[in-house]
Formats: sequence, C-alpha cells, structure tokens
Amino acid sequence: MNIAIFLPNWVGDVVMATPAIRALRRHYTNARCIAVGRPYVANVLEGSPWFDAHLFLDRWPSAAWRLRRANIDLAVLLPNSFRSGLVAWLAGCKRRIGYRRDWRGWMLTDRLESIRDEAGTFKPSPVIDDYNRLAEAAGCPSPGHRMELFTTPADEAAADAVYAKNRIDHHDEVICLNPGAAFGAAKFWPIESFAAVAQDLTDSRGARVLVLCGPSEREQARAVARLANRPGVVSLADEQLSLGLTKALVRRCTLLVTTDSGPRHFAAAFDRPVVSLFGPTFIDWTRTYFDKEICLQKKVPCGPCQLRVCPLDHVCMKLLEPREVLAAVGQLLRVPFQKAS
Repeated sequence: MNIAIFLPNWVGDVVMATPAIRALRRHYTNARCIAVGRPYVANVLEGSPWFDAHLFLDRWPSAAWRLRRANIDLAVLLPNSFRSGLVAWLAGCKRRIGYRRDWRGWMLTDRLESIRDEAGTFKPSPVIDDYNRLAEAAGCPSPGHRMELFTTPADEAAADAVYAKNRIDHHDEVICLNPGAAFGAAKFWPIESFAAVAQDLTDSRGARVLVLCGPSEREQARAVARLANRPGVVSLADEQLSLGLTKALVRRCTLLVTTDSGPRHFAAAFDRPVVSLFGPTFIDWTRTYFDKEICLQKKVPCGPCQLRVCPLDHVCMKLLEPREVLAAVGQLLRVPFQKAS
C-alpha cells in the first residue's frame, strides 16, 4: 500500500500534525509513506521514522506527475488548500481524504466538514483536532494530543557548538527567547519587553538566556541581546541558522518564552515548559492541550483580528508587560534557580 500525507504549509502546523502522522504510520505499518509538502516544512520532521520518501511541492504539475507514478492508494490532505486537492486528484490517488474547503470538495473521495458556528462561519477550534479527525477518517484509532519531534546528530552537534562558544554547561538554567514570527509583524512583542525579561532572568535567577531567530529575524535577536546588556544574554544572530539547530536548542532548554510561532510547538513536542505570547491570533486555533504551557493574551476591542500587520497601534501586544511574563515563568519553574558560584 502507498500512502501520501500532504503536510501543512506552516512550521507550527506541521508540529501539530505529528499525532495524526504518527497514528497513520502506526496503523499502516507495512505501507510506503510519502510526505508531500514544501521543503522548509519537511525539515521540521527531519530525523523522524515516519516517512519513506519526500516529494516537494515546488511546481505542482510536476509534483502531481511524480505522485501519479507512485501509484498512491490513500492521500490524506492535512492542508485545506485547493492546490493540495488538485495535486491529489491529478495524481490519481485512489482515496483522497480532506476537508470540504476552498472549492475542492469535488476532488475528494472522503469529505469532512469543518466546525462552524450557528451563523455558518468557521469557528476557532484546535487545528490539532482537525488533523486527528482526518487520521481517524483514514481508519486510525484516536491519535491523542502528544506532539513529537526529533533531532539529528548534526542538529545536536550544532547546538553543542553554540553551548561551547558561549560557555554554557549542563548545570546552567538555559531559557530561550523567541521574538520572531513568520506570520507577520502583528505577532511581535516589543524588543524592549523581551530585553527586560532577559535582564530579569539573568539578574534574579542566574539563568543563561539564548535569543533564537530565523534568517530574517537576526536584527531582532541582536537588538534584544544588545538592549539586555548582560553577558549571560546571547543571540543566535551570527550563527549558521537552521530549523534543526532551533529544535536542538529548544529540546535542551529549561523553558521557552515565545511569540505564537513555530518554536512554541517545538517546546511542547520536546516536553519543555513554554510561555506563549498572543496578540492578533485566536488561541483556540492553535491550542495543543499541553499542560506545561501558559498562554498570555490581553482582551482588546479590536482583536483578535488575525491580521499580519497591525493597522492601528499594536495595543494587543504592547499591553503585555514583562512582569506578567516573568510571573508565568516563575509559575512554570516554581523553584527559583541560582547557579552555584
């Protein structure tokens, strides 16, 4: 049997899909499983034992042709896009399971309905549950909510190099800050606020602070470390960045403070406590049922708006104060840490 699993298009969504992916792999033990998606999200799953091959959706006509040659018996479409339905249909996948969204219902053999409110509009509900429903429609038992990721030896070696460069050892309390967000600037928490948190974590807890970033977020990370002005606060801005390095650093950290972005889900997948800062987005869309997460969000008249760039004054994020974030950190870690002199 040949199975194609179409991956979501966002890093965090891929992590939230891991319970469903794991369930499909376990249920169809002897099947050949192919991941279909964009190259950068495939990197999130690097090191996992779930896939026998990857097919990249760089150009969808050629992807459909290559998938047709793979003779797919079952295609599970995790994204709701028209293109994913079209590729699966053109590829002649015998069974195509997905949500009836984006005018693609006629391309599917098994059509699931999204959750809507009384008015018929889409109701904010955990996407992890939506993915699990697709796995169940494919015959799997309930996948549960435990997200899971893996690192490779190369990822861990890169993290070792960061630790050695900054003289961090296994006795240190290491707290990672993630100020970036690929979704857009509306998710950003002020750099000055991140810096204030970093200062307090080093001054009051004796923690080491690593400021994470993606390739387009280097200046943000530099600014946090510069404004914090503490030797124990360092950024990754000048490192060779990769999703694998970020995964390895989150896996070994004591706690993560992050915007609503991909690394937030890395923390849950590696069972690391996380304080997540929400502004323009609905918490319910990305709720993961992770019991070591505290989500902070201010109620404002204009939100949640789901906009990528705030057209007003960004009040939803500015109202979040460093003291609230630090209180959440203390609640998750409970016992104060002071490195022995």
